[in-house]
Amino acid sequence: MPPKAKKATGAFPKAVETPERRGPDPNALYAALDLGTNSCRMLIAQPKGSQFHVVDSFSKTVQLGAGLEHSGKLSRASMQRTLQAIRVCKQKLQRHKVSRMRLVATEACRRARNGGSFLGQITKETGLRMEIIPAEEEARLAVISCASLVSTKTEQLLVVDIGGGSTELVWIDLSQVPNIERPAAIMRLRKGFKQKKTPFPAARVVDWISVPLGVATLRDQFKDVEDDTGRFALMSLYFEEQLEKFVPYTWEHNMDGFQIVGTSGTVTTVAASFLGLKRYDRTKVDGLRMTSDQIDQVIQEYVSLGPIGRRKDPRIGRDRQALIMSGSAILQALIRTWPTDRLSVADRGLREGLLYAQMSADGVLEPGRV
Repeated sequence: MPPKAKKATGAFPKAVETPERRGPDPNALYAALDLGTNSCRMLIAQPKGSQFHVVDSFSKTVQLGAGLEHSGKLSRASMQRTLQAIRVCKQKLQRHKVSRMRLVATEACRRARNGGSFLGQITKETGLRMEIIPAEEEARLAVISCASLVSTKTEQLLVVDIGGGSTELVWIDLSQVPNIERPAAIMRLRKGFKQKKTPFPAARVVDWISVPLGVATLRDQFKDVEDDTGRFALMSLYFEEQLEKFVPYTWEHNMDGFQIVGTSGTVTTVAASFLGLKRYDRTKVDGLRMTSDQIDQVIQEYVSLGPIGRRKDPRIGRDRQALIMSGSAILQALIRTWPTDRLSVADRGLREGLLYAQMSADGVLEPGRV
């Protein structure tokens, strides 16, 4: 039998001060690191209104997935390159005294037999803890990063994230959401594609798919094909075959309210080429809208240039020229399947999605238009 509480004997109990509960510091810095098949990229940002302000960034081509298609493992050389990049990221995190961060790895580490052990090695050597996120979360984060690019006139939305090792496609029905609420409805998908009933109008995810083919993996599968034009055609057709199980593949509805948002180095490079930019300018590229004909015109120019011409083209750049044709093959397959004059170019992606998700969860973003 539990002892009974003793009655007070005339003395007043000591007052216990309850510490004041404080919310997250709105001036705090957040970090997001995306370790992909081809590159390691990080953003450090501060909440600012309903958006965020980038304080520092890092991007390095590490080719983590080099040789993965044939060996099933991450190579020693690729892991060493990646570790060097991660060490630079750690220095930046320490310099800015960042305490809130999310560091993730995607397709290369998902597929590699030694992916998990490599992340353990990163923790051991740098002290940074990284996690391998599932394909659905990767797709969801890419979607919410593009929320501000969604037109209030859009009823059917396709978000495409062309990565190094995989390509994520998410089809969203916004027809039941009031026009002005559509971008905000996209942001609420950070809680999951299958949402519970909420008092807010909800965006409905019709279907999503993660195709295990990105700019690096698709290129590697067809690297033995010597003819440049033939290789491009084979890559595009092969990628389209992977879409047959995607429910909206046979969608033939009215395209008036249809919008594609494309987020990847491929899409931004095609946009920069279309604009004739010899030096990349994010302010001109992010949010640009292109028609299927304009995209196809740029891609056909890439084909006619050939490997040597593409290497010399300043609009493509040295880092992108080796991957631009496999990325263009994916993009061509998409616009062949869903021709549109409303492809919105997004110079944003997983890192921005990670930042929005962290800041939204902490409640440091002001309410208002996304």
